[in-house]
Amino acid sequence: MLWDDMHKNDMIWPTVSEVYEYRKDVYDIVVDAIMNHPSLDDVSGEGVVVNQDHPMWSLFMGFEHERIHLETSSVLFRETPIEFVQRPKNFPGLHPSVYETTSKPSQPVEGEDYPANEMIPVRGKSVLLGKPLDFPSYGWDNEYGERTVSVPDFQASKHMITNGEYWQFVAEGGYRNEEYWCEDGWAWRSHRNLKCPFFWKPTGPAGSHEYGLRLIFEEIPMRWDWPVDVTYYESKAFCRWKMETDGGSPTSRPYRVLTEAEHHIIRPDEHNLDAARSSSAADKVMVTSGAQFSHGPTAANLNMAFSSHNPVDSFPPSHTGHHDTVGNAWEWTEDHFNPLKNFEVHHVYDDFSTPCFDGKHSMIVGGSFMSTGDEASVFARFHFRPHFLQHSGFRLVASDEDAPATHLFAGSFSGQAAARDEDVVDEGNIASDNDNSNVYETKDLLSMYLGLHFPQSGSKEDVNPILDHANSPVHGLGFPQRVANLMVSLKPVRTNNRALDVGCAVGGSSFELAKEFDHVEAFDFSDNFVAAARQMQSGEELTFKVPIEGDIAKEVSVVHEPGVDAAVLKKVNFFQGDACALSDYADSKEGFGTFDGAILANLLCRLPNPRACLNAMPKIINKGGVVVIVTPFTWLEEFTPRSKWLGGFNDPVSQKPMYSKDKLKEIMEDLDFEKIHEEQMPLVIREHQRKYQYIISEATGWRKK
Repeated sequence: MLWDDMHKNDMIWPTVSEVYEYRKDVYDIVVDAIMNHPSLDDVSGEGVVVNQDHPMWSLFMGFEHERIHLETSSVLFRETPIEFVQRPKNFPGLHPSVYETTSKPSQPVEGEDYPANEMIPVRGKSVLLGKPLDFPSYGWDNEYGERTVSVPDFQASKHMITNGEYWQFVAEGGYRNEEYWCEDGWAWRSHRNLKCPFFWKPTGPAGSHEYGLRLIFEEIPMRWDWPVDVTYYESKAFCRWKMETDGGSPTSRPYRVLTEAEHHIIRPDEHNLDAARSSSAADKVMVTSGAQFSHGPTAANLNMAFSSHNPVDSFPPSHTGHHDTVGNAWEWTEDHFNPLKNFEVHHVYDDFSTPCFDGKHSMIVGGSFMSTGDEASVFARFHFRPHFLQHSGFRLVASDEDAPATHLFAGSFSGQAAARDEDVVDEGNIASDNDNSNVYETKDLLSMYLGLHFPQSGSKEDVNPILDHANSPVHGLGFPQRVANLMVSLKPVRTNNRALDVGCAVGGSSFELAKEFDHVEAFDFSDNFVAAARQMQSGEELTFKVPIEGDIAKEVSVVHEPGVDAAVLKKVNFFQGDACALSDYADSKEGFGTFDGAILANLLCRLPNPRACLNAMPKIINKGGVVVIVTPFTWLEEFTPRSKWLGGFNDPVSQKPMYSKDKLKEIMEDLDFEKIHEEQMPLVIREHQRKYQYIISEATGWRKK
């Protein structure tokens, strides 16, 4: 599913006749199940309820899966050369706007060819996501569960961005300017050699920016007042361009796209989540055919009312003044596809959602003209990779607060710093409801790291850091302190007696450094970790729960290591920061300065750009100073794009293994550092009383020449 995957067609496909015969066989089996399966017999005369526990739930799963592929197939038809497709006889018609007026191919004018698109303020509120288990329609596993999201005030454009508005971005070189694109988005654009949206078809000389528009089965003159069909990458590039052309957004934060929770605020009140929970008829697709969907006070282009988009001002606005909050085109969001609280897979299709909880799929909301059934439901939760086409557009949003979005892995799309350390995040440890950026902001992870950094914790409560047993790996305890002491033992030249802890987590290593240095700067990407470190510094009592077995846990007090007294505590300055921005801190952060020593503990292979962090070292380390880098070299694309890995792959030409330690040596030597030490450093992370992670990191020391 990667945009640069060149192997997806290396397979033998069945012939058309074989597919046709297979479909006939399946049809016969399904009909027989409906007509004859005993679980559908109405023995009581009160009807048969088919819920998730009923064996025929799988029938509805098949029906809804077919609906999904009806829509995705329509996108594939739209991508297919026009000479290979034809409109089926009974397919819904195009929206009448296709025939109403003529449209010029270029130079669209706001107010004439497409409507003005003002930003409308919206008052925030709490939004409860999730579909009730007893709701009388089929739902995919990811729809069930719940999450309450607190949405701050925001502003959203009245319409989705139109072809007319997007033409300005194209004509002004938006597809030629890398500055508007995230790294992966630019690589995708370059790979596809795109100069405009995929469904725009050039009709004039090169550079004239004259376009027609490809539909599913037809090519028509451009409709500037229809929503533009683009990927997430293209949506975000437009947002950056818009910031530049407007000189900023109407708020203190940049333009962005919508979030799932914000979408549910601007949907019509009559058909929102709360209304549907009160009455199933309020989920409009439950009672409204495609032919009826385009009529009435909450009319919309949904459920195949038409087989094309429509002008963005065709249908009445919602109660917030926004048009097309449902139907016409899907809207890209800032949310990664994610599970709600109490999510459970269904055993019949256990990999429908979970493979896509990877931080690489963006949620889409609202449905398109081709969305039917569950896709058109208010409870729908769908997603695509950021480079996919799916009759999808976007609307501009701006706010003074962080976007109320759920991110599984920070930095997957925008290059933000990612959570790092050894891979201790499991399926249950995703970002909390109000945490919008970092997977390490959960209470479970905070507890785990407090135990790692302060191994004396639990001594008052008679809870040992490792369950006592023969050959207990106690040598793996005190990892943060051992990293700090290794740097001290390598005898950095003392110029200003200052040390730096990059990725300090909850501060155990920082306090250990402060025993030997006059001042320590320490930062971490996690707000929770930094807050805990500051609490430990202040002398406030801090507790955490040690998992024992299942739901059983014991609360223990956090205890400093010996020798960490008030004089040591006050030497450390903790702040929230990004390891990839070290160079910027050196240039502009007040009081940051330079250092005689620095430590990077299990950080390198959890950064989106390890080189950016390493490249800052010559600027911040004094001559004769020492950098200690400890890492297990656990490279994962969730955190670090493959193109940024230092090693862990075979050379594409020679097929020779490329090891990270060799590349690290090459980089550090190029930066004028000499390798002075290497050892294998174990660490133990407790998951519960009887389960631990045992990790062997490579620790290397580097002296600046």
